[in-house]
Amino acid sequence: MDNSILNNIPELPVADWVETGVDWLTDNLAFLFDALKDGGDTLMDGMVDLLSFIPPVLFILLVAAAAFFATGKKFGLAAFSIVGLLYIYNQGLWEQLLETLTLVIIASLISIIIGIPVGIWMAKSQWANAIIQPILDFMQTMPAFVYLIPAVAFFGIGMVPGVFSSVIFALPPTVRFTNLGIRQVSEEMVEAAESFGSTGSQKLFKVELPLAKPTIMAGINQTILLALSMVVIASMIGAPGLGEDVLTALQRAQVGSGFVAGLGLVVLAIILDRLMQNFNK
Repeated sequence: MDNSILNNIPELPVADWVETGVDWLTDNLAFLFDALKDGGDTLMDGMVDLLSFIPPVLFILLVAAAAFFATGKKFGLAAFSIVGLLYIYNQGLWEQLLETLTLVIIASLISIIIGIPVGIWMAKSQWANAIIQPILDFMQTMPAFVYLIPAVAFFGIGMVPGVFSSVIFALPPTVRFTNLGIRQVSEEMVEAAESFGSTGSQKLFKVELPLAKPTIMAGINQTILLALSMVVIASMIGAPGLGEDVLTALQRAQVGSGFVAGLGLVVLAIILDRLMQNFNK
């Protein structure tokens, strides 16, 4: 096949379009981005200070107690939490742990607050589902590093752009699983609720959401783990925490230091994952 036809097609200035759009947003909405950054910094600094106010020993015991009761009074996860968190404290990474935990909690909460209503909307509207599904595909397939570019353009460097990029990366599972969970509710249950005269909101909050809860919680669990996996990448734009230690070790080729911080992330990920799974049960 002759490639001359393809070669004669002018190159689309996609990069110029994107840069023009980002420049327009940063020029015209700078006041909004500045307000979000200042508010986010205040919120997250306050949360880190609040967690830092709790003595490490008490914090570890509280996490172990939550794990003990979440698992039906079994000692396995509680013991792992104690050993794992003591390891992090012993390695001098306690402050970094609290910063990472703050980033994950804030990013996950924002993703849940946005994701569940959007998932409900998709389940209730076919046209919304048709429009939002490709957007979710785009969000999940785009390399995570790309999200750092608009985050820096809008918010500079620090924890706020780290949360921004983490939300984009971690949001899709909550949306998808909420949509899936509501669609999987049996039509017989919905029809039974309608036959008893339930309104749309009563049907949603008393029938569909309770029955879809296990699926929705699975999506939330995935969102939390994706937010945690974004920690190392977000450290490239100044997000503090364990990811920053991993990045520093990588830049300096310090295998031991990188392994120590990486193992801390593994401990945190396992604790959060098992807690969410058992709370769901």
